[in-house]
Amino acid sequence: MGQVLIANGRLKKTELVTRYGLLPRDMRKIDTSNLPHIDIRPTVILLNLLYLKVLIKRDRVLLFDMDGTRTSSVQASFVEDLQTKMRPDRTDGVAPPPYEFEVLDAVLNAVVIELGNELESVRTPVISLLAELEENIDRQKLRMLLKLSKQASAFEHKAKLVRTVLDDILESNDSLSALYLTDNAQNVHGPEDLAEVESMLESYYAICDEIAQDAQSLTSMIKNTDDIVQTILDTNRNSLMLLHLKFISCTLALGTGTFVASFYGMNIQNVLTEADLGFVVVSAGSVTCIAGAGWFGLRIVGNLRRVTMKRNKGFLG
Repeated sequence: MGQVLIANGRLKKTELVTRYGLLPRDMRKIDTSNLPHIDIRPTVILLNLLYLKVLIKRDRVLLFDMDGTRTSSVQASFVEDLQTKMRPDRTDGVAPPPYEFEVLDAVLNAVVIELGNELESVRTPVISLLAELEENIDRQKLRMLLKLSKQASAFEHKAKLVRTVLDDILESNDSLSALYLTDNAQNVHGPEDLAEVESMLESYYAICDEIAQDAQSLTSMIKNTDDIVQTILDTNRNSLMLLHLKFISCTLALGTGTFVASFYGMNIQNVLTEADLGFVVVSAGSVTCIAGAGWFGLRIVGNLRRVTMKRNKGFLG
């Protein structure tokens, strides 16, 4: 069986490069890169899959320590799963798979489980928030929707990156063949014997693809809800603008009537103040001006609304 070693800053980079036949750029990828990748060398497999950074040989595995609560829990789960796989009584007399496949299976299993957990941690508040937005829309909920939208998009990107890494290996027979570290070291592996590792990778690829599709569906739901909310807000804003224009038209009409009536109240000698029907004439003229100016203003607002609706209809149609 193999060994499980945890390198917690005790091994120098130069020592790792020399002992395991790595290249300096391999260590840079492990040390600085956050993008998922699987590098296959003649005697080692180097994995950087979001939560785990692992070096696999045909008889041992090195787990690089990473900071963070989430990564620590994934590392603990990976080590526990791997120790279970290494138990001598686990196989029940059946020949176990190569050691590197046991480790690779434990790594991918820990990664997809954590991806599933992270998906649920994003999906649950999103579904709850979308249900609340159907009842009421306020600024706080819109801010939360924006925050969750960014989280969902970031998670979707991560899931697709892991899926792409697995797909790249499945597309290359040379990469699949190079994963057989034990058989290659013993020169007993043929290029056609790829079913075991291909079946394992395809199963995890299917899981990652399902997670990525669920994340994409979640981001689509958020986007559709955001579009609907923006449409509702635009409609309300347009209604307020039209109401404002109507108030302006009515105010203008009242001002016109008041302007006409003000001549009657001036302290100057004129025919209207002397006539018996002067008050009636001025009142009727004021009302007529108010009605005429109001009708004219509201007609302009109505025409503006119809033009706007026609433009929107033409744009949508």
